[in-house]
Amino acid sequence: MPKRNEFVEFLLEQLAPLGTLRAKAMFGGYGIYCDEIFFAIVAGDILYIKADEQSKAEFTCLGLIPFSYSKKDSSVQSMAYYPLPEEALEEAESMMFWARKGIAAALRKR
Repeated sequence: MPKRNEFVEFLLEQLAPLGTLRAKAMFGGYGIYCDEIFFAIVAGDILYIKADEQSKAEFTCLGLIPFSYSKKDSSVQSMAYYPLPEEALEEAESMMFWARKGIAAALRKR
């Protein structure tokens, strides 16, 4: 990890049981990899987990909104990465549950 980021370090520590984790700085945030599988992004102090057609409903039924950003032409682009429910950052088991969903979505995409 090039720049030290306490939040990213916290996430890597909490998610360590999943496998070999690494964070890569990208576009002002970080990409999170588990065993070289890209499954999450960190923007600001928010962890976004990859979703797909099979898992997206589990995020949206909780009212979670996907990560989006403004493009150069001022349009907004959404990505299939959703924030965790609030309690998941406080409960290691819950964070692992959601992270596994992100890894599964990433594996299905391969």
